[in-house]
Amino acid sequence: MTVSYKDLGLVTTRSMFARAMEGKFAIPAYNFNNMEQLQAIIRGCTESDSPVILQVSSGARKYADSTLLRYMAMGAVEMVKDSGARIPIVLHLDHGDTFELCKSCIDSGFSSVMIDGSHHPYEENIRLTKEVVEYAHSKEVVVEGELGILAGIEDKVEAEKSTYTRPEEVEDFVSRTGVDSLAISIGTSHGAYKFKPKPGEQLPPLRFEILEAVEKRLPGFPIVLHGASSVLPEYVDMINQYGGNMEGAVGVPEDQLRRAAKSAVCKINIDTDGRLVVTAVIRKVLAENPKEFDPRKYLGPAREELIEMIKRKNREVLGSAGHGEEIAAIEEKD
Repeated sequence: MTVSYKDLGLVTTRSMFARAMEGKFAIPAYNFNNMEQLQAIIRGCTESDSPVILQVSSGARKYADSTLLRYMAMGAVEMVKDSGARIPIVLHLDHGDTFELCKSCIDSGFSSVMIDGSHHPYEENIRLTKEVVEYAHSKEVVVEGELGILAGIEDKVEAEKSTYTRPEEVEDFVSRTGVDSLAISIGTSHGAYKFKPKPGEQLPPLRFEILEAVEKRLPGFPIVLHGASSVLPEYVDMINQYGGNMEGAVGVPEDQLRRAAKSAVCKINIDTDGRLVVTAVIRKVLAENPKEFDPRKYLGPAREELIEMIKRKNREVLGSAGHGEEIAAIEEKD
């Protein structure tokens, strides 16, 4: 059965990105794997009046079941309406790796897909990306492409080292593929171990000169940052305190993300931070209450903590708080 994202009450990123670029902020793209994470994302964004991109990897889609996932997205839209808030919601495929997967997501109600051909040779990346764009645009769905490779491991995305985006390729890639946004590699990476600093050593800054060169070649074009979790140290410490082993987990400093959000970067992906919050709180609750066996008693507190993290990220890092209803009104006019 083919379903349009419009039937689910979803929108695309077009108006979001245009307003984000104008207002010098970034739209949050939060990954989720279960009901509690989805509830937290919706509540965190409605309570901070932020637009949101609900992001699902191929692995998360299989885990949730693609049919159930469609109804979860529809439920999220209704949840916002019931709260009295008005925020636009996008359902986005994160790191799609084949045309078939992207087509399946589009046909099941996704309003945005990413086709990641960055591990292919340049011409094959263009061919694959263009194939997805042509199908997606026929259904009024938007497409994110990628140039450059991020290091690290997250879900099925894996690479030993980063390959920075080459600014001299971006104009040709965008013009030949027709993508609506472009993920670039400027030093972020997947997973919880983004850098390996020695004791007392400062983290390497993101390669903002690459971002600036891309901006000059693609003025006004939406840029995306993957692997942009900050790996919040308080939650890493909590995990380690209550039996975990995440020594050396380091993320992207939030001041660098805020700087990126004020540029052409209008979508910032956050997955690891959400995982850390949930895992840290669950570990704490179960360690302090070893007789507890009711999932609501440990998933509930984890959900509440995640809501607070999301609200703070929207306010202090991405700058998206306060723009949800405003963009929803633009969507309604369009």
